[in-house]
Amino acid sequence: MSGVISDTSATKKRKRLDPGQATDNTRNGKTRKTEKSALSSASLGEEILLLESQILESRRHYNKITTLQAYCQDHAAQGERSLTAAVALCRVFCRLMALGNMSKSRQASDNETMIVQWLRTQYESYKVTLLDLLAAADPGMQSTALTLLMRLLKEEFEFFNLVSENNWREGTFASLVSIVAGSSVADVVREEFVEKYLQPYGDVRYYGMVCFSDSYDYTPLEVVTDNIIFILSTFDPDLASKSNLDSFYMSENRQTKNKSSNLAMHRKQAQELWLKILKSDLTKSQRKSILNMMAHQIAPWFNRLEFLMDFLTDSFDAGGSMSLAALSGLFHLMQEKNLDYPQFYHKLYSLLSPEILHSKHRSRFFRLLDTFLASTHLPAALVASFIKRLARLALNAPPSGIVVVIPWIYNLLRNHPTCTFMIHRKPEYSAALTAEGMDDPFDMKERDLMETKAIESSLWEIHTLQSHYHPNVATIAKIISAPFTKHAYNLEDFLDHTYLQMLGTELSKEIKKSPVVEYDIPKKIFFQNPDAPEKDSLLVRLWDFS
Repeated sequence: MSGVISDTSATKKRKRLDPGQATDNTRNGKTRKTEKSALSSASLGEEILLLESQILESRRHYNKITTLQAYCQDHAAQGERSLTAAVALCRVFCRLMALGNMSKSRQASDNETMIVQWLRTQYESYKVTLLDLLAAADPGMQSTALTLLMRLLKEEFEFFNLVSENNWREGTFASLVSIVAGSSVADVVREEFVEKYLQPYGDVRYYGMVCFSDSYDYTPLEVVTDNIIFILSTFDPDLASKSNLDSFYMSENRQTKNKSSNLAMHRKQAQELWLKILKSDLTKSQRKSILNMMAHQIAPWFNRLEFLMDFLTDSFDAGGSMSLAALSGLFHLMQEKNLDYPQFYHKLYSLLSPEILHSKHRSRFFRLLDTFLASTHLPAALVASFIKRLARLALNAPPSGIVVVIPWIYNLLRNHPTCTFMIHRKPEYSAALTAEGMDDPFDMKERDLMETKAIESSLWEIHTLQSHYHPNVATIAKIISAPFTKHAYNLEDFLDHTYLQMLGTELSKEIKKSPVVEYDIPKKIFFQNPDAPEKDSLLVRLWDFS
């Protein structure tokens, strides 16, 4: 007869643990987990080292390369084990190459030939895995993969006797360069590639530019363009003029050395790569970035600077901030290579708009403008047009902009004494002038610098600014009326003035006498007060609030 089996464990009361004992048990549990994890990671490392030593010990263990390959390929799940296996495989293949076990010999048997072919297949598969690691999301994996790939390339060139240029342009190095130029590689890894390999070694730099140029033909994407511009911008411009480029990463050979150590070939390759970028569909930010480095980082690499003319003139003709960015590079070509651009000063004159004195690029513009007009051989009518136009724009400019314009005008008047007629010209008929005023002969709308009639006008705008509401502006405007005893003003002392600085200067002044704010307290502000002896306020006379 069947009976009911009672569960004595269900009715049995659990023993309540002491709090201290519970804490100790918890700590012991965590400690056991930590120790287990440490032992597992240690055992994994020992397992990989054991596999590596067995492979190098005997051919019988060559098949264990596939085990390390499996660890390496599953980098998403294996994590640290994958990197450890990748480093171990690098040591294995480097050792096998050094021993000659991966090179075919004429007297080798069929069995040995098959082993070499199998090892070569595994080696190529391993390099593909490293390229996948280089494109992984983790910067740590990318950095390790980059180091291992460059180490393998060095061993290949030494022991496989790879002397052809095609090994650079079509081999693993080309794939590596293509990945580095893409979007998957972290910026820190890209900088590591530049600092460790591109900058120090002439052969890596030369064939790097070759491979960048080849890859850019197939993937001229915006992110690729940004990355190549960044890499090229890190190159030292002095390298473009050094005759000694004999620092090689790979083993030297006559075929590749002739190009990578040749200054003319370096400059030619850099020029070709830059021209491909300049002719591509650049964004506005990319174009500005290139223009900012044009004179000092791009132009030194060009054997023929006239190739830059179309890009610079197109950017200069675009107007606005783009024209401002193109000024420096265009003037550099005019000054250094006698570039013929007859409309340069006319275009520069057109940039003098009301916005320029309010722009965040104002300081940079005046630095360039001071350079462009420094020559004493410029026509007086041309210089007078610039002086007059900026004096007119200063009437509606902020105080921080006016304090730049006036010293700049002072310096130009010192360098071009013919233009001082503009501050000494007096009207012939004072009575008629007082009654009716006069017409300024200066034509603000005229685009031709030689036809503005600025030289026939006067700088009455500066005299007006001597009554400016801001005391600093009024004071500095009076230097035009005083004798020109100072040789020149340093514009750097005035370029970076801001509202905050000018306000701080005023607030920090010691007040000798408290200013009078209101001499009589009005009884009514918004309405008329017929009983008051004084006239109503200006507010009441202009608006009716009743």
